[in-house]
Amino acid sequence: MFRCNLQRLTFYISIFCVVASCCFGQTKNKFEFIELKNIDYLEGKSIDTIQRLNLVLPKTDTDYPLLVWIGGGAWSYVDRNVEMDLARKFAEEGIAVASIGHRLSAAKWRDSILDKGVKHPEHIKDLAAAVKWLYEHASENGYDKEKIFIGGFSSGAHLAALIGLDESYLKNEGLSKDVIKGMIPISGTYDVVNYHEVFETGDRQELAELHVEAVFGDSKEDFINASPTNYLENLGIPMLLISDNALDRYTRLFEKRLMESDFKDYNVVYVPDLNHAELWRNISFDNSSTYRASMIEFIRANN
Repeated sequence: MFRCNLQRLTFYISIFCVVASCCFGQTKNKFEFIELKNIDYLEGKSIDTIQRLNLVLPKTDTDYPLLVWIGGGAWSYVDRNVEMDLARKFAEEGIAVASIGHRLSAAKWRDSILDKGVKHPEHIKDLAAAVKWLYEHASENGYDKEKIFIGGFSSGAHLAALIGLDESYLKNEGLSKDVIKGMIPISGTYDVVNYHEVFETGDRQELAELHVEAVFGDSKEDFINASPTNYLENLGIPMLLISDNALDRYTRLFEKRLMESDFKDYNVVYVPDLNHAELWRNISFDNSSTYRASMIEFIRANN
């Protein structure tokens, strides 16, 4: 416990230095960047035009890190293009970003038009294929394939954590999970059994079926297999967890499981004053964001 607390203290001190530098006007010059959109990471084998990624690359001669980013949208209405403002903010700091599009699940509960879609594990299969493409095309795009990080918001946080913990998806693409150097899941759910129970016993019980089961299937085994908490024995790379004040129950459960393990290389940041949408807007659009600064510092400290 002391080790974990010491690491957190060091991490928060470094964050303070980043934020203080911004507050006192000591920011460095921002990088210019280029954008490459609609890259077919399956190289002609895609079955859906949503299986694309956008790349935002800082203009610099140095080999820079890459953040593989999966946006939120309940696994059902994720849009890689909506994440471009966030990607540009990171590129200005010398960090490339790949905003990933993946196939989507049905979401009739949100819109009657969204009545068809895939189920787990199709979303994360797409993510694994995107990581493979990014790993194999690093040199031509200027980022360092030895400095690949993965993160996501909401449903994207679940996918980022799962691909970093369940090595089978990258292994099926001929990659080791060691290609990922750190994970940044933000405001996600990490135990699908618990996630299903929350809806099944809550005010909107219909979402247990129309949302959770539409994404993951209808059996407890399906939920367990899709849960990052089921693979904690594979913990081995640094992780930064961030949560807003609306979904913190899921992060607290994940943190509890982490504390019960022998793994110590993680930090958790709770955001008591921002709800789910507010936190996403903060890291995506605000000129100065403490939480985006913590993500940047995490990448710099671990690449």
